[in-house]
Amino acid sequence: MNSAADLKWLGYCRTRAAGVGIVTVLLVALAFSLAVGRDVRGQVAAQDEARLRENRGKQIFVHGTSASGRKILAYLGESSLEVPGSAMPCANCHGLNGEGKPEGGVDPSNITWESLTKPYGVTHADGRRHPAYTERGLELAITRGTDPAGNRLLNVMPRYQMTSGDMADLITYLKGIGKDRDPGVYENRIVIGTVVPAEGALAEMGQAVKAVTTAFFDDLNSQGGIYNRRLELKASETGESPAATRANLERLLTEERVFAMTGAFIAGAEKELTQLLAEQEVPLVGPLTLYPQTIFPLNRQVFYLLSGTDGQVRALVDFVAKRPELKNPGVAVVYPRGEINENVLAAIKDQSKKQGWGVPQSYDYVAGRLVAADAVPKLKQAKLTVVFFLGSSDELISLIREAEQLSWFPSIFLPSANAGEKIFEAPAGFDGKLFLSFPTSPADQTAEGVKEFRALAEKYKLPTKHLAAQMSAYSAAKVLAEALKKAGKDLSREKLIQVLEGLYEYRTGLTPAISYGPNRRIGAMGTYVVTVDLKVKQFRPASGWIGIN
Repeated sequence: MNSAADLKWLGYCRTRAAGVGIVTVLLVALAFSLAVGRDVRGQVAAQDEARLRENRGKQIFVHGTSASGRKILAYLGESSLEVPGSAMPCANCHGLNGEGKPEGGVDPSNITWESLTKPYGVTHADGRRHPAYTERGLELAITRGTDPAGNRLLNVMPRYQMTSGDMADLITYLKGIGKDRDPGVYENRIVIGTVVPAEGALAEMGQAVKAVTTAFFDDLNSQGGIYNRRLELKASETGESPAATRANLERLLTEERVFAMTGAFIAGAEKELTQLLAEQEVPLVGPLTLYPQTIFPLNRQVFYLLSGTDGQVRALVDFVAKRPELKNPGVAVVYPRGEINENVLAAIKDQSKKQGWGVPQSYDYVAGRLVAADAVPKLKQAKLTVVFFLGSSDELISLIREAEQLSWFPSIFLPSANAGEKIFEAPAGFDGKLFLSFPTSPADQTAEGVKEFRALAEKYKLPTKHLAAQMSAYSAAKVLAEALKKAGKDLSREKLIQVLEGLYEYRTGLTPAISYGPNRRIGAMGTYVVTVDLKVKQFRPASGWIGIN
């Protein structure tokens, strides 16, 4: 083996062996990787399923309803009075943490898993004793009203009827109740999210909104935060489309583990963002939009501060109904085509019906393409005295100038968001005939509220522009902070929602009083109406606060 040929052959064999070894190692590594990958994917899938089960179980515990849509029934007392499970959810008596809420002489049991499964069993205040619960024992307690020793539970404890799948979900949730903490809640901080426009015409406003919210939280944190937790603001940006804005927010919620949101700019992506918040059960206080999503079933997560356009036009209808000179009016609605304006039109029609009027006439057109010369003669011929206008300020001016040419001077009503400074260019014949709705007014601003806001602005050198948007975001943050304080240190999203639903006549100092309820998600339901004084080119109050029922 000492010849050159032998050495060459030996080198070849070594190289060959090394190559085979490398390939073998790679194949083994690949097989290991695939096996680990399958294992990891299996673990992730199992975790996802467990999380889904817990979420479904939480819905049953908190709301008494099934995510599957199947009925859950509750039976009360000896007579087994049947009621929907939603009327008697477990959380009503046992509390969101499962520890029980003594009320009306009844002391509900602690149903945390640690309490139920004590190895030495449980002795109750009334002397009733039983061994530790098992999953089967808990199922019998829920469905038959008996404890593990066969003792009857108190009559105030309902017996529930639900599917085996729902029962499994509920028990899965009960095993972790009292332990789970919602995302974004830590020992020393709470993560709050928002959405701001970062590009285009609204970018400057977005930065102003972010600045005032950050300043409010910083000031609150300098005073110790809320139960020694500081509020930490995280922001996502609007995208080029509603879908992109939703994707940005979804990324923020996941990566930053946001607990709740405030002052988010959702205009233009209302459906997409409110749907996402409902899916992920993230509360939002005071979104910036003219079109609150308040159709039923109600989105529990989103709490608006002020009435949107649909609420404002309802108030305008009620305002018209109280004007003696406009008794039994002929009404028209002039609006650009689109889903949003169709909803506003429906609100006008519904409120008109409540006032006993006939069905308003409607004149729709492509946005930006109102041909006033065609519209006005038709409206005048119909002998209409009241026009609700939902187009732009430029379109409004073209409409009323054409009306002047035909000596037709109806009273025109519109939300303030649809009017700009051009409204003061209206012909003199419309003096006192133009009416705008404002969901808030300077009359709502208290001296103390203004002083607080100005002090914050000076301390943190806030922008001097976009004050209306800043005040709205400031008020939203203030409402959220108040609710967080009332929710207590043992914080959860569900508890925050329940506190917000109980908020009544809360004064921000800059808005009308804010009230919510289980079926109410607009804090100040109503508007003010002003008229346009064309002589001095000013707005003048035409009404006080007009509430909407």
